[in-house]
Amino acid sequence: MKIDIPDYMPDWIKNHIELYLSDPEKAHLWDASLGGGSGMLHTLLLITRGRKSGELRPLPLIYGEDGDNYVVVASKGGAPEHPAWYRNLLDHPECEIRVGSKKMKARARTADDEERERLWKKMAGIYAPYDDYQKAAGNRKIPVVILEPVND
Repeated sequence: MKIDIPDYMPDWIKNHIELYLSDPEKAHLWDASLGGGSGMLHTLLLITRGRKSGELRPLPLIYGEDGDNYVVVASKGGAPEHPAWYRNLLDHPECEIRVGSKKMKARARTADDEERERLWKKMAGIYAPYDDYQKAAGNRKIPVVILEPVND
C-alpha cells in the first residue's frame, strides 16, 4: 500500500506522518504544545481514501479509547467546515489505523448525540483545546468519530 503525503500539509504534520511511517512507536506520542495543549499525548495514524482522488490520505490524530474502539475528533481547529479526512470517511468509512506499531482495518462512524456527549467529555479531558474549538466552530457541531476495528 503506497501512502503519499500531500504537499499542502503543514511541515509539522508531514514530519509527524513521516515519523509514524518510519518509527511508529516514537510517533505514537506527540508534543501537544504544538497545537495549544500541554504534555505528550497519544496519537494514531488514520489512513482514509480520498473521496475525490481515491488516493490514500494519512493524518495523525489525538485519540481516546472506548472499549475496543478508538475515538477521534473532527475539529479542524474550530474551523467552520469539517476536515477533509472526515468527509472522506463519510464517503468511504473503511479505513486503516495505526496505533503505535499496531496496524488494523477499521470502520468509522459518527457518534450519535448521546455517545457524542459522553465521548466529547472524555476527549476534552485528553485535549482541553477541543472545548475552545467547538466555540470557534460556531454553528458547526464538531463530529466525534468512532473507529471500530474490523477483522480481515
